[in-house]
Amino acid sequence: MMLNRKTRVRVSDTEDEEETNATDQEFGRRRPHRSTRSANVNYEIDPLKSITHSLRKGSNGNKQQRKEKKKKDEGYEFIKSDKRPKCASRHMVADQNGVLQYVQSTMCHQCQRNDKGRVVNCGNCKKRRYCVPCMTKWYPNMKEEMFAERCPVCLEICNCKSCLRDVLPKVKGKIDLKPSVDQKVRYSIYILHVLLPFLERLNKENTKEKLIESHIQGCQVCDLNSKKAACSLDERMFCDCCKTSIVDLHRSCPSCNYDLCLKCCWELRDGNLKGNKEEFIHEFIDAGAEYMHGGVYKPVRKRETMTAKPKEKIKIDWTFLDDGRIPCPPTSMGGCGHGVLELMYVKRDDDVSTLLENAKELLKKHKLEEEDMREMPKEWCTCSDSVNENDTDKQFRKAASRENSNDNYLYCPRAIDIQSGDLKHFQWHWSKGQPVIVSNVLETTLGLSWEPMVMWRAFRQISNVNHDTLLDVSALNCLDWCEVDVNIHEFFKCYMDGRYESNGWPEILKLKDWPPSNLFEERLPRHGVEFITSLPFKEYTHPRDGYLNLAVKLPEKSCKPEMGPKTYIGYGVAQELGRGDSVSKLHYEMSDAVNVLTHTATWTLGSDNLKSIKTLKMKHEAQDRKELYGVNNGYMTGCSKKPSTRRSGRKKLKSNETDKSSRIEIRGSSENEEACNDEQTDDMEVDNSGTCVDGLNLEDGGALWDIFRREDTPKLVEFLKKHFTEFRHVFCRPLQQVIHPIHDQTFYLTVEHKRKLKEEFGIEPWTFVQKLGDAVLIPAGCSHQVRNLKSCIKVALDFVSPENVGECIRLTEDYRVLPQKHIAKEDKLEVKKMALHAVDAAITDLNLFNGTETGKATSRKKKSLKT
Repeated sequence: MMLNRKTRVRVSDTEDEEETNATDQEFGRRRPHRSTRSANVNYEIDPLKSITHSLRKGSNGNKQQRKEKKKKDEGYEFIKSDKRPKCASRHMVADQNGVLQYVQSTMCHQCQRNDKGRVVNCGNCKKRRYCVPCMTKWYPNMKEEMFAERCPVCLEICNCKSCLRDVLPKVKGKIDLKPSVDQKVRYSIYILHVLLPFLERLNKENTKEKLIESHIQGCQVCDLNSKKAACSLDERMFCDCCKTSIVDLHRSCPSCNYDLCLKCCWELRDGNLKGNKEEFIHEFIDAGAEYMHGGVYKPVRKRETMTAKPKEKIKIDWTFLDDGRIPCPPTSMGGCGHGVLELMYVKRDDDVSTLLENAKELLKKHKLEEEDMREMPKEWCTCSDSVNENDTDKQFRKAASRENSNDNYLYCPRAIDIQSGDLKHFQWHWSKGQPVIVSNVLETTLGLSWEPMVMWRAFRQISNVNHDTLLDVSALNCLDWCEVDVNIHEFFKCYMDGRYESNGWPEILKLKDWPPSNLFEERLPRHGVEFITSLPFKEYTHPRDGYLNLAVKLPEKSCKPEMGPKTYIGYGVAQELGRGDSVSKLHYEMSDAVNVLTHTATWTLGSDNLKSIKTLKMKHEAQDRKELYGVNNGYMTGCSKKPSTRRSGRKKLKSNETDKSSRIEIRGSSENEEACNDEQTDDMEVDNSGTCVDGLNLEDGGALWDIFRREDTPKLVEFLKKHFTEFRHVFCRPLQQVIHPIHDQTFYLTVEHKRKLKEEFGIEPWTFVQKLGDAVLIPAGCSHQVRNLKSCIKVALDFVSPENVGECIRLTEDYRVLPQKHIAKEDKLEVKKMALHAVDAAITDLNLFNGTETGKATSRKKKSLKT
């Protein structure tokens, strides 16, 4: 029996295409016959029913034969064909003379319909065809001649639901990355060179605690009696005090299993325990929708987050014993208050010291064969000596204007021009902590569409009851920084067309965790392949086969951190609004990261919207002068000039604060009026075009990036702590207190803030525009912020490079001293565990290679002796 294709039902919130029956998505697929009889039941044949069935079946034998006989009885001439042509319809049709024959099918592969008019057949596979509406809607960059030559399936870019969800093996095979033996040896030596300082530091820490334990037990270090912790591969072990991961040696309570890392042990003995800071709670009060646009303060509700005032402090008496032993902490800190913490290990007792000895031995053996790659010879960089602004042939991009600095230009190769030898060039810049921009990475892919509706169709499912429909998702409103529920189809529609509040202000939304990072490759498998194909320098960035990506070194069944891919989808406009901009606030990534801009859409602001924006921005400025700077009448009405800190030709007005550095200076009335007129003129030019901000051309850009150098972090933190009262966050309320200016993720520096930062502290970030197809590689430890200039779809992936393991560990040290339940408190990366497994894998590969070479040499000797 052949299944008839079910009539598909339109979904109210779907696009123009109708839903395909999940049981018959592929052309010509049949459901296999399956008996409903049980093997354990004896079915007796009823003679009467058997006769009736035979009479009904007749001599035709089966249903197809009965159909053919019926056609013959009706006068049709039946021509039997041995094989149905590839492009033919499923059933025969009678022509004008009554002859039954196969006709060319008009079923569109994309929409699985045959009632949409003319179709174009593929001349390559001769099996598939596409209707004109689907070609126009889903493949706007392909002409009909291109469909006739090779269809999207042949080109491996088909975005129908079946092809998006069922990726062909030959397409999956395009992302496999298998380094040669020589490459493995070279990369293994490089990993050992770079990670040797980490290994020495870890071994030193272990030795320090072992010496303390030997003093406690009254024996030699080699005679220590330490126990192995019961921790399986699929478990993560964290310090119960500071919440950082435990990789090897630690102390644990035998009664309640309270675990304490070595760092906390040393701090407790020194009387300065930093990892158990009390939780901070701050209430942001919703002052109403009018307040966010400069209106009256009307409290509505409260929202708690982890900043500002602490809970009531409780004095806890927890100290070490005279001989260095540490008792289990009281129940108020998570312990049991009984017994003493014992020294335990996760790996073998001498595993770290053994790895260190083997690494040194191998490096000594290969010293004459390989150069010391930690030195990063200057010859590896071909653009460092001759940087000229007028030289467009060089692979660099100007991103800063620092005086007496040689890092104002960033390495920016074109993806299709990258050769195998360019890896060293990349490593030279990467080892200096510099970001790298690779342009036009989408040119290296197959060309699958990243249109939002294509992604939505791939992700959406209606009929499968085993999965959530996920039609409603959470989005972040960039004005009040609160979550809102939105229909995903409606979100993507406004992504293209724009979305505005009742007062004409752009309503900027960003999707939150869609699709979830752990489901990206499961729910968007074809886009996952496309993204991995686009990644530059795959030795570092490939999520499964990157040999220099330490994240892939973890054992197969171990508990791994979520490294992506993950999407960042949000609206955006070129004009800097000041409030409600589509931004990712200043923050660190937990590791290295690569971010690819895959799609953009431009909002066109109408004249009415521009007028509303201009009026509301004036109200914002007046409210900021009053609440943030303490100025009521220091400026003319309607002037949007912020209080300046320059001294010449200005009058000073003291704020309520007593600190001299917080004084606010304003211009005289005549200067003020002239500045106000100039400012309004400039604002109108930016509003109308939005193509130039702070000297950068934004016309072709999708996102504006600011990345700070690692060495500038102390000054940046000092600046933000000094001026934090000038920033707003939740409900557009001014910040009251700051824990860590970067880890809190509550600051976005506007153009004015960046100018003030350079004037006061002499630092500036690398600032550049990310264009469609640009991949930005951000080193760990570089704080950064991003503002969408258009509606953007960005896909990001985290990775761990050997060069930046030290920075990842430094960030972990920052996390551990944050208050409890802070947004960045938990150590999710476990970089020390990754580094240990990476060293182990490198030693194994080098020993395997040496054994192979020894075997080959022995074989050659035997052959020569025989000769």
